[in-house]
Amino acid sequence: MIKYEYFFSRSIYIVFKLPASGFVMGYTIKIENVVASTQIGENIDLVKISKEIKDSEYKPKQFPGLVLRTSEPKAAALVFRSGKIVCTGSKSVEDARRAVKQIVKMLKGIGISVIDEPDVKVQNIVASADLGTDLNLNAIAVGLGLENVEYEPEQFPGLVYRLTDPRVVVLIFGSGKMVVTGGKSPEDAQKAVEKISKELKMLGLM
Repeated sequence: MIKYEYFFSRSIYIVFKLPASGFVMGYTIKIENVVASTQIGENIDLVKISKEIKDSEYKPKQFPGLVLRTSEPKAAALVFRSGKIVCTGSKSVEDARRAVKQIVKMLKGIGISVIDEPDVKVQNIVASADLGTDLNLNAIAVGLGLENVEYEPEQFPGLVYRLTDPRVVVLIFGSGKMVVTGGKSPEDAQKAVEKISKELKMLGLM
């Protein structure tokens, strides 16, 4: 479980908007990635796209979606025959929307019928933060309550802390660095960092 969540957060990289980085109570929060989705139509001809658009990759025997990349903003999108698009790699919500607009423009340019202005929804935001001090994860695991955390240092070096408000998962490392994942808005990351730093100070652990 812990290994999977770490792999997910590092490989999918999810998102917030602050701008690309922001400050919360003196701590730096950096947006690593935004994952967003939308519906651009239906019965999308992926074979046609793969043949006519250079920055695309389609291997249906390995994966049902087509990979389409944009350079400015830099992002990658999974395009499915159903018309669903999942966009990842952006550094802000605005960039994710811009990437989708570029993809729509590219597809229309080769004669693919798509929605002009699809509704883009943020699915996940991953951000990193640094509390600027070393942390005792064993003490934190006890202080935050064993029912709220997962900490198995022999399997994974970080502590997994699940918050209910905001509903996010935070990876806390002994170096003081954190990865916040699962947020739907930039504010979720901010709230999580504020809440954790406050709890650790109240416990005398930072």
